[in-house]
Amino acid sequence: MTGLVIKLKPNEKVLVNGVLLQNGDRAARLRVRTSDVSILRARDAIPKEEANTPLKRVYYIAQLALAGEADADQAVGELLQGLSALKGVFPGDAGEDVLRAIEAAREQKFFVVMRAVKKHFEFERALLERSPTVAHAMAS
Repeated sequence: MTGLVIKLKPNEKVLVNGVLLQNGDRAARLRVRTSDVSILRARDAIPKEEANTPLKRVYYIAQLALAGEADADQAVGELLQGLSALKGVFPGDAGEDVLRAIEAAREQKFFVVMRAVKKHFEFERALLERSPTVAHAMAS
């Protein structure tokens, strides 16, 4: 069997193509057979007020596009602008993930963008705390 498998905890919420669904009292596994579907688990979403760093802003824009709350073409432009500014800031694996996110943004694969950048939130926080110069470069 192919397809995306989503494991939901009891009462967990998930957004599917802009529709908010909530699981029942027991854990569940769903297999999504349609390939072109937008799915966002509530636990993967960040509130607007937490989008307070360059990487988190990119994540938030991708989240809005995935949830259908932002125009996809406009989101792509904003993502490419934000990610391009971060290209030279993140070294190694993080830099490769930024490049991967740029390619995913061009293809409107917003969940891939989110997954690529989320794992570097802590690294970004450490960079911002350590160097005011880096913080200024990232904000530009």
